[in-house]
Amino acid sequence: MPFLVMAAAAQAAPPQPLGCLIEPYQSSDVGSPVVGVIETLHVDRGDRVTRGQPLATLRADVERSSVAVAESRAQAVGEVRAAEANAELARQKLARAEDLARQQFISTQAVEQARAETRVAENRLAQAREQQGIYAREHDLARAQLGLRTIRSPSSGVVADRFMAAGERVEERPIFRVAVDDPLRAEVVLPASLFTSVRIGMAMAIQPEFPGAPPRKARVVLVDRVIEGASNTFRIRLELPNPDRALPAGLRCKAEFSDVDFALTPPARRPAPQPAAAALNPNGGMQLRASPTLGAVPAGRP
Repeated sequence: MPFLVMAAAAQAAPPQPLGCLIEPYQSSDVGSPVVGVIETLHVDRGDRVTRGQPLATLRADVERSSVAVAESRAQAVGEVRAAEANAELARQKLARAEDLARQQFISTQAVEQARAETRVAENRLAQAREQQGIYAREHDLARAQLGLRTIRSPSSGVVADRFMAAGERVEERPIFRVAVDDPLRAEVVLPASLFTSVRIGMAMAIQPEFPGAPPRKARVVLVDRVIEGASNTFRIRLELPNPDRALPAGLRCKAEFSDVDFALTPPARRPAPQPAAAALNPNGGMQLRASPTLGAVPAGRP
């Protein structure tokens, strides 16, 4: 009987806190899309950055000159205005030729020639406007190529590391590592027996191993759908809000499910221990036949 009481108590006891590690929600190694030499570094390790903030600048003398030339071409309007004037003159000549043709002062051939000259002038005007549009797109291309020489942060967070210095040549190596610290995330390993009880959106209490850090509430955002056979465990990912950025990434922590969430777990997923059933021993005594979840008790044991 004491064995059954101890087994029932162990079955009903809440799960023990699980070890976990608080990590950045996202960590990016930031490099350059083009090959170049670093001219200026705007941030260093430990600095906070926002999305789109410049981190470093590569030498871009050639690109700046290309932008200036393309801008001059895009702003030039002389060819367009000349084509407009030529087209207007051709239309006026055609109008006079048609008026003279109605009065039978010129031949029909002269009118056709004036019409052809008008069409040529209008086509030259359209060509000049198209060329001006091409120059504007070339200006945009030159500005985009110049923009590639500025390395920007892909997300808001903190500069976790700097790998290169000013004057170094950038090819494939990253320059910075940017870590997102709001929110944070924690990976927790759970036994397979809890696989049917854990669901996305459940709350877990996180206790960071940090002096003065109070418990925080995290949410399950990912549940692995594959159980590791060697350890009979599976992993879940927690999202931990950190709006004040008081918690640094890399802390060890303890995680446990909130009582509210376990209270909401369906009873079918949390089987309660069944009472032992009494049966008559063939030798005349009594034996206890326990539930399979608690294990069998040898016959004749009180």
